[in-house]
Amino acid sequence: MSEDLAVFADGEVAGTGTLGKAMAVLEAVVMADGPQRFTDILARSGQPRGTLHRLLSHLVEEGLLVQRRDLCYEPGLRLLTLAYRSWSSNRFRDVAEPHLRSLHELTGETVHLGILRETEIVYVDKVESRQTVRMSSQIGKASPVYCTGIGKAALSLLPQPELERLVAKMAFHAFTPHTHRSAETLLAEIADIRRDGHAFDREEHEIEIRCVAAPIRVSGSDLTAGISVTGPAYRVSMEQLAAWSGAVRTAAAAIGEEAAIRLGPGRGGP
Repeated sequence: MSEDLAVFADGEVAGTGTLGKAMAVLEAVVMADGPQRFTDILARSGQPRGTLHRLLSHLVEEGLLVQRRDLCYEPGLRLLTLAYRSWSSNRFRDVAEPHLRSLHELTGETVHLGILRETEIVYVDKVESRQTVRMSSQIGKASPVYCTGIGKAALSLLPQPELERLVAKMAFHAFTPHTHRSAETLLAEIADIRRDGHAFDREEHEIEIRCVAAPIRVSGSDLTAGISVTGPAYRVSMEQLAAWSGAVRTAAAAIGEEAAIRLGPGRGGP
């Protein structure tokens, strides 16, 4: 479809923004905790009813969504296939995987790999804890950067003007009593992270969940990422996390060095 030709009956022009609107609707369904009714998606997307009907119809026709017998929408098989192909061909994940497993063997706890996406950190890989109580995190899920150790670690890599630009966009939601509530306190902690080389999540996103994280710097790349070891507070003390911080920094540095070699110019990227 030509970007400047299609005009819907309600006067809306289908142009550059159409794909963005479809993606917003798709994300509203995919990131929800369960199947979504039309009214649920309408409330979350903010789209006009007619526009939303059309977008949902197109997404169903393309196999990206499925409409169930109860008229609720859920992710389609084509979307799952695309997601799997993207995940399995992610070369950065391939570089990092052995280092994630080494950290997991050392700590016995859950190890995450995340990539910065504006004000969120997206989990691209995870090695699950060997313990009975495990983390609820999921590959592909995004979390706010200001309340996650891995997110704050990734932020520490940014030049100060870029960091301040992103922080200015953040709405500081108090997930727990320990969550940052202002740009000032977050920026102060980022300065500490730059000095120390690692970050902590002190039950800032979820009560009773802690982590230690380190930034992954890939020379010659725009990739901004991090790695973390996460566990429940009853099992992992802040002292234990601090003791693991050196191993986490070492793993992050090794991933960054190897990624710079294997994913450098002319070798493809994540």
